[in-house]
Order: sequence, then structure tokens, then C-alpha cells
Amino acid sequence: MRRVHVHAMRKFNTAGPIRPARDYHIPPLDRFDLPEVLEFIRDERYFVLHAPRQTGKTSALLALRGLLNGGTVGDYRCAYINVEPAQTAREDVGRAMGAVASQIAREARYTLNDHATAEAAEELDTNRRPDDALGTLLETWARAADAPLVLLIDEIDAMVGDSLVSVLRQLRTGYVRRPEGFPQSVVLCGVRDVRDYRIHASSEKDVITGGSAFNIKARSLRLGDFTRTEVETLLGQHTDETGQAFAPGAVRAVWEQTRGQPWLVNALALEMCFSSGMPKEPGEPLSERDVFEAREALILRRETHLDQLADKLREPRVRRVIEPLLSGGDGRHSERDFEYVRDLGLVAPGRTLRVANPIYGEVLPRELTWVLQHEIEPQEIAWYVRPDGGLATDRLLAAFQDFFRQNSEHWIRRAQYTEAGPQLVLQAFLHRVVNATGRIEREYALGSRRVDLLMVWPREEGREDRIVVECKLVKDGRSLSRTVDEGIEQTRRYMDISGTDEGHLVVFDLRPGRSWTERVFREERDRQGARITVWGA
Repeated sequence: MRRVHVHAMRKFNTAGPIRPARDYHIPPLDRFDLPEVLEFIRDERYFVLHAPRQTGKTSALLALRGLLNGGTVGDYRCAYINVEPAQTAREDVGRAMGAVASQIAREARYTLNDHATAEAAEELDTNRRPDDALGTLLETWARAADAPLVLLIDEIDAMVGDSLVSVLRQLRTGYVRRPEGFPQSVVLCGVRDVRDYRIHASSEKDVITGGSAFNIKARSLRLGDFTRTEVETLLGQHTDETGQAFAPGAVRAVWEQTRGQPWLVNALALEMCFSSGMPKEPGEPLSERDVFEAREALILRRETHLDQLADKLREPRVRRVIEPLLSGGDGRHSERDFEYVRDLGLVAPGRTLRVANPIYGEVLPRELTWVLQHEIEPQEIAWYVRPDGGLATDRLLAAFQDFFRQNSEHWIRRAQYTEAGPQLVLQAFLHRVVNATGRIEREYALGSRRVDLLMVWPREEGREDRIVVECKLVKDGRSLSRTVDEGIEQTRRYMDISGTDEGHLVVFDLRPGRSWTERVFREERDRQGARITVWGA
């Protein structure tokens, strides 16, 4: 019975490679330097393409395969394989090579119509000579191909231990036989650059680094996030097809909240435009408020993408990078720790350490204080709202002082990120109260000994209160008065940046031997026309 294909409305894609007929998308080959990639392939190079999860790596590889097999850029035979199924084999090299061979068989048969290679792969005895099986298969394939063979290997870093070492070394061994007797070009694709792999192989006494096992790599390319123009283009495709417009403030908010992270951009837009599974009726343009409501829905649902990132916070090497960032302390992480967290996408590319985007910046403290937030009693809204509907920040921070005095020692002692404990307790308290109606925007500055918070509280007729809350730590060896003076100046500057005239500085005195009577205080300060309330805790 012949299948009837019904044309479906295009949507924003958050799961798997794009399908151009069904998904709004930025052409994958536009997202990296295609001339450079094609030059590497013509020059018979082996190279790496890496990027954080759900940024479009697989879509890019599949598009590259289509281009190379299309004949418009040269005569090639290009195959794509995903080696993630070999992950369950762990260090059983024979099983792992069998899983890889199975992927080659499927690709040869259904993409390249190469039944001879498919049968050879299926008949390969990977257990008899596991450390040579893949190399032998690739040599046979390359010699039989009627055009240079290009192999794209996806999810390479899903493999582990001896199995991963074996794949890398078999590729390195066959490299000298290219292009007649081995693939002309191989692209390894994963979350991390192969040089950063530290492979714990049971057959080796020492940890093997990817750089030593695969020292034939020409270059490492990183697939970047969307640019601001690409975000606007993607949202514009929906407007063109449905008539549903985005207000300029909404487009700006999508960019600013995601910084172009592809999954986040698509997930926000999908939630805004198709929250019930069906497109919203065109009417008033989607607004900045719609963006923040969609953001909150994604976070509350603990979407898989966000949950996977949050799960990484438990890893010691992630903690060594993220904890001082959340506390404003001085970083003591190694270069390897930083590269690992950067490759995961938790922090922005480049040498400056900052959270990759505001949505991740919101997820991090929420995840680390999830238990505490649920221990805080639900709040009656009346006590912290003024009669005119504004936020009574003085009442709110006075209540926090009492809460911190009663609960901080118990919670910080059992917290995973103890160095950032006081700031996280403050954020958990404010989030539990404010986020029911407003929102909190967060800025983290490594080495500043501070965290900047901006509470945004909606009022009638589209107006909003914007209130700066800055928190600083006083530790042994530092002066309270000097810390307060520094904090007041930093608060004033952040108030100026945020366009608000209400600012508060919360100072946590962690010096040994200080009593609560000495730590808890409230005073008003003026700095260059700005009135700032200082709260001791």
C-alpha cells in the first residue's frame, strides 16, 4: 500500500537533525566555514568538528554528506556513521567494532547503494582481530570505491576506554594509505576536541590522551551558536509562513536570553508559538513578556537539554569552574577543567569565563538550591507588596535576614557548592518569593567577590519596578568597612547600567567568631546621588 504524505506546517525543531520540509532552520552548511572544510577534504586531511550538545552538529554532517555525494564540489563517496551504539560495549573492543561495522553496513547499503561493502561489514568477524577489524574494512572499502572515500564519524566521544583508543589508533595506522587504500578524509565529530580526551583504557597503565592516539589531526573546528541575524531570520520564517509577528522587544529578548544557543532559540520559539501543539492565531505580536513566560515553562519542565547540563554540576571538574563564578570568588581551576566546561557549553567560548547565556545562568542556581526552594514555605503575596502594587523590597530583605539567621548554617553545611552557599541561599529565597509574579536577572563576575541580581517586578499599564540587589562576602583577612565601600560603588554602577534608582547591598560576614548580633544590621548610604540600603547577614 502506497503511503500518502501530507504536507505538515513547519515548526521549530528541538529534537534531532533538521528536516528542511518540516522545520524552520538556518542552512547547516552556512554555519561553518564551508570553503575551509572542502579544502581540508581536497587536501586529504583528517580533522575534528566539535560543539556542545544540540547545536546542530549532526545536521551539519548530513548536509555535508549530501553536498559531497551530489557531485557539485567534486567526485566523492561520502558516508556518515553514528558510533553511539558502540558505547554500551564499553571496553569490549570486539563488540564495539561490531557495532561500528553494523553502522557502516547500513550506510553503505542505504545511502551509497554499495551492497558489496555492506555484506563485507556484516560478515566481518570483529572478535577474531578486534584491533585491526575496522582498519581492514575501511581499506577494503576505499580500494573498491569508484571515487575517493570520505568518512564522517558522529558521536565519537560516546565511545570509551580501549574501544575508543582502538578506533583512533586504527584510523591513525591507515592514514598513510590514503586515498587509494583508506578514506581520503575523516571527520571526527563530538562534544569535545579529540586532543582533550583523557581515555581510561584498562589495557594501558597510564591515561591515554586523544592527542597521542590521534596525532594526525589537521585542525579542530567548532560549530558556533546562531548569530543575532540568524536568530532574527529563524523567527522571521515563522512570521512569513503564519503571519504571527514578533515584537522587536521579543526578538531582542530571545537573542539576549539564549545568546544564539540553537536548542534554546528553537525551544523558546516553539513554546511561544506552539505551546498547545497548534500555532497561535495571528493577532498581537508576541512580546518580551511571552519570551520570559516561555523561558519559565522550559525551566519548570526540566527539559532534557537543561536537565543534562544541570546534571553536569555534580562533576568535580565542573564544580571547580562554576563554583567561583557563582560566588564571585577567584578561580582556581586548571586549563583542562576550563576547556571541558567550555566544550560542554556551560560557559561562553573564548578565554573570558562567563556563563554562556542568561537561561543557563538562571538554571544553575535553581538546580543547586532545588531542595532549599521546596523547603521554603509558600509565601502570601500581600506582605511583600505595597498598596500601590510595587515590591516592598525593605520588607523582603528584612525577612531574608531572619531566614538566613535561622537556616543558613544547616543548609550551607550540606550544600554541594559551599563556597557560593550564602549567595545561593539569597537567590533561592528571592526566587521563591519574586518569581511567582516577577523575575530575577543574574550577573556573575569571576574575581569580583560579588553577584549582581536585578529583580524585575511588573506593575499596571506595562510599567515595571527594577531593583538592584548585590551581594558580597567578607571572609577572614578582609575588612567589613572596606567590603561595604567596594560593594556600594559596585551597586551604584550596576544601578546606573540597569537604569534604576533603587539599590540594595547584602553583605555576608563569614569571618570566624562573629556573632549574629554583629553580623545583622541595616543602614542607608548615599553614593553620588544614589541611595543604597546595606543589609548585614
